[in-house]
Amino acid sequence: MNKKHLLTSLIALMSMSVNAQVYLDPNAPLEERVKDALSRMTTHEKVKMLHAQSKFTSAGVPRLGIRQLNMDDGPHGVREELEWNTWSPAKWTNDSIVAFPSLTCLASTWNRDLSEAYGDAVSEEFAFRGKDIMLGPGANIARTPLNGRAFEYMGEDPFLAGEMLVPYIKAAQANGVACCLKHFVLNDQEIDRFTVNVNVSERALHEIYLAPFKRAVEKANVWTIMGSYNLWKGVHCCHNNELLNHILKKDWNWDGALISDWGGTTNTWEAATGGLDIEMGTYTDGKLKESEFGYDDYYLAKPFEKLINEGKVPMSVLDDKVSRVLRTIFRTAMNPNKVIGSQCSEAHYETCRQIAEEGIVLLKNEKSILPLDASKYRKILVVGDNATRSLTKGGGSSELKSLKDISPLEALQSAYGDKIEYVPGYYAGRAIYDRVDPIDPKKQEALKAEALAKAKDADLILFIGGLNKNHRQDCENGDRESYDLSYGQNELISELAKIQKNTIAIIFGGNPYAMPWLDQVSALAHCWYLGSESGTALVNVLSGKVCPSGKLPITFATKYEDFPYVKFGAEAYPGVNKQVYYKEDVFVGYRHFSTNNVKPLFPFGFGLSYTTFSYSQPTVAASGNEVTVTVTVSNTGKVAGKEAVQIYAQAPKSDLERPIKELKGFAKTKLLQPGESETLCVTIPKEELRYFDESQHSWALTSGIYTFHVGANVNDIRGKATASINK
Repeated sequence: MNKKHLLTSLIALMSMSVNAQVYLDPNAPLEERVKDALSRMTTHEKVKMLHAQSKFTSAGVPRLGIRQLNMDDGPHGVREELEWNTWSPAKWTNDSIVAFPSLTCLASTWNRDLSEAYGDAVSEEFAFRGKDIMLGPGANIARTPLNGRAFEYMGEDPFLAGEMLVPYIKAAQANGVACCLKHFVLNDQEIDRFTVNVNVSERALHEIYLAPFKRAVEKANVWTIMGSYNLWKGVHCCHNNELLNHILKKDWNWDGALISDWGGTTNTWEAATGGLDIEMGTYTDGKLKESEFGYDDYYLAKPFEKLINEGKVPMSVLDDKVSRVLRTIFRTAMNPNKVIGSQCSEAHYETCRQIAEEGIVLLKNEKSILPLDASKYRKILVVGDNATRSLTKGGGSSELKSLKDISPLEALQSAYGDKIEYVPGYYAGRAIYDRVDPIDPKKQEALKAEALAKAKDADLILFIGGLNKNHRQDCENGDRESYDLSYGQNELISELAKIQKNTIAIIFGGNPYAMPWLDQVSALAHCWYLGSESGTALVNVLSGKVCPSGKLPITFATKYEDFPYVKFGAEAYPGVNKQVYYKEDVFVGYRHFSTNNVKPLFPFGFGLSYTTFSYSQPTVAASGNEVTVTVTVSNTGKVAGKEAVQIYAQAPKSDLERPIKELKGFAKTKLLQPGESETLCVTIPKEELRYFDESQHSWALTSGIYTFHVGANVNDIRGKATASINK
């Protein structure tokens, strides 16, 4: 053979070899790529893909050109870069990002379009930083107002949470960034989070706690899910066979990869057989503690490989795990359509601001003191630590290194100039992850005295306080110790209001709280955590540039004892002997308050506006497998505004105790000008009206007359209509 023919043959062989590598062809069907890559890997290479190789990466197969997976916290923005193998910051100078509002704020918008915009924007920042998996969003239920991580979630209702998750996930994954939905499941408290076993009825598990996850799987095809630290039925949720293999992967037909929470893996056999696919953070506390062991010592590393080689675990189990990881890699790291992304763009700040504006909830507005007419006031006194504190710092894994944070005080000074005077009024300590910063009582008294003295010369007081991201406030790894606001804020607000009746309370935080001062203040706005554009968004709402339209995704009780689990004692929260019992069953949040006629301070779905809305008599049409509820909303006030319309279903009477109202649909109007109307048609699939039948271990539908309540919140029903629903 001459040199020309030899060269031609070699080129042909090389071409055949490359073409045979289907897994490298981005245009090949996904499952063919997975199957081909799997067939080329050794057992050792397969096992290496199933556990961490650094704090936030898992291995690919360099020999085959299969890329590693780069992960990072969190749902509100990309975490600061850490060193490869420590919890210490890498001290990069190009990893400052946009801090987006908390997910409770997003849920308060009741706006699916903003959820889509959020997912799109935050995933672009992850992509730009070279991340493949975003560790979030969160889907756990706000069962207790003391939960330190409630601000990371979407409130107390599984339907609202699930519906707001879906557009976020779809938009993020369209950019080639996998969402890692967390924490699956029942991670509803931070006390004893590594060791507590949750006892819950099968019905409550499916109707309340699994429901938002199921919606994200079936409607958004979320690509990865993070297991939770806690136990269910005595088995850790990160490798719980019944939960992961049977419910998630078999019953829901989910094809993604299950990732452990950092430090959530505790047993090789359960990790091998219980449905875990990628093991992260083992032998650490998930946040700070370092490991004395190497990555090859992980439960899904050498110990698992030994079980495979000895034939104690079949190769099919290993191949299923690796297939799920490969699927994730091809969807993200090796996805040619993954966006390049951008970081700190003007478009991202705009999205951040819009979400913050629509998420602020106006809870009180006596004598229409808001919107603020600054010409009426000579001096405006701003009091409170949260007026200047960066609320993107602290909180645990959701802590962010933002490029800029516009504080409320900064924005108020920009808007109203020399009229603004500021005093802190109290000291809230540093945002330390694992302990409470000691506070000097004498310093607190001095700050309080200063504020009260200044109040005597003010025409208007803006108190800007609430919770923060300190330990035992809104922070990972610790729940709140009280339903009251800390740092003496209740007493301070009350005394300020006694001096100046024109006092407006502006409260930040991810949870409800007691308000013994509510009758004394003229107005109250609840702000969650608003992100980088915090001050701008707040001032836009206070000034009337934006008409508030946020509504609560959680119930605010008058007193702590009104929450449904409290009457059952410590067994129901935080647990006794590492066992917690969800004795309130499905009657979580407004389901309890409405059904048992307990008057809340502010009901689920509540939120005021600067304008007013009227509702037409709703109509209901049932056909096939759907129910359509139609209502016309009109702006009857004097300024443009948006309205979140809520639809609650009431099932026919039966032997089964059911909540009197359950959210089954919602829609938000466009910005309606004064006198303008919009007709909303909300379709509710009949399957949304089912309950979980424990006797049959499956979903069931009661036939009969259903009542659909249409209103501005769960207690403000503007009209209702009925429909006959058959199985």
